[in-house]
Amino acid sequence: MRYYVKKTTTGRYGVYKDGATKPSKSFANQSEADAYCAKANFKEDKQTIATISKHSKNHKFLFLIILIILIAVTIGGIYLFYKNHDQDSSSSSSTSTPTALIDEDLEFHFLQLGNKFSGDSIFIKAGDKDILIDAGSRKGSASTIKTYLDKYVTDGKLEFVIATHAHQDHISGFVGTEKAPGILKSYEVETLIDFGNTVATSTIYSDYVALRDSLIEAGTNYYSQSDCFNHLNGATDTFNLTESISMKILKNVYGDPDSEYKTKNENNFSVCTLFSQNGNNYLLTGDLEEDGEELLVANNELPRVKLFKAGHHGSYTASSENLLNVIQPEIVTVCCCAGSDEYTSVDANMFPSQAFIDRICKWTDKVYVTSIVSNNADGFEALNGDIVVAYKNQTISVTCSNNDTLLKDTKWFKDHRTCPKEWA
Repeated sequence: MRYYVKKTTTGRYGVYKDGATKPSKSFANQSEADAYCAKANFKEDKQTIATISKHSKNHKFLFLIILIILIAVTIGGIYLFYKNHDQDSSSSSSTSTPTALIDEDLEFHFLQLGNKFSGDSIFIKAGDKDILIDAGSRKGSASTIKTYLDKYVTDGKLEFVIATHAHQDHISGFVGTEKAPGILKSYEVETLIDFGNTVATSTIYSDYVALRDSLIEAGTNYYSQSDCFNHLNGATDTFNLTESISMKILKNVYGDPDSEYKTKNENNFSVCTLFSQNGNNYLLTGDLEEDGEELLVANNELPRVKLFKAGHHGSYTASSENLLNVIQPEIVTVCCCAGSDEYTSVDANMFPSQAFIDRICKWTDKVYVTSIVSNNADGFEALNGDIVVAYKNQTISVTCSNNDTLLKDTKWFKDHRTCPKEWA
């Protein structure tokens, strides 16, 4: 048996024994892994020599030749170690032979919710893993969400369900109605992660908790977000969904009941997730507001992102410059019913707000919105519709069920928003 060095999916360097699927040991840099590997192989060589010596008393000449060969191999290994070590010392960016990227499909689906109310429900397909983040916007949305999910969830199981915070436009679809059974009643849930900390007292929150607790009793793994980022109760902050795709629960200090930071704003309890694959990053922050975003930046090493789900449905109170200056998004999706007066009668503050547009325009014009208010019987219609951002064959694409028109090119935008010079 021989040992060899291979880069792991976490970016570390593992020392593997022939035939093994897991490393015997892993290191932060290759030079340390090479050194450990050389020592392990030398130990194996000594055992081989001892075995040969035991059975070769009458073949001393053959034993001497084999010994010389093994010594030469060991010296060669040591030489390669020091050569790699010198390269590491001369340049922090130098590497050994590049490791081939594992290319697995990753899709983010931003759903319409079957009514005129803004809300979130995001389905994520990561390899063969099915993930659902939130289930808004009303109880009746459960049927719309389930109809969509059933096209992709073929085994009746969601590996992960995440409830970002305790507002109805994010959790009511988990509860559902008698005619539209909730998502938590419709699928097997392997792991459920939620906000943990809350000031909610609503009936929909109590109904959600009752369903959550029944799932836990039935065997679902449950972690609060603070369990994850504090590594408590068997939780971790990073879940390896596939060999190349990870999901990280970011540290939102408002979500930790033991934190010195307190708030009465339910939005600021939002679970924030960062998905990563082969250097591409995708950020979802629920309804986190500006002060929550400031602390998110302070407590996490946030990368630039390919995709950002606009905070709080494109509200003027979220997607702050403090956050955007760090993540510099290339694609932005807004889960809302554009132009709805659900929360305000001030046109400029209706989702997606003028302030949001004025901030996001500095980084991208690739902004997509799910729905828009309408004079039809339903009170809404698709703007872009269901929005799918997909990574496949090393390419990121955006495909929408209604159209792929950028927000800036829509009639609603031209009628209700002032176009910033960056989009002109």
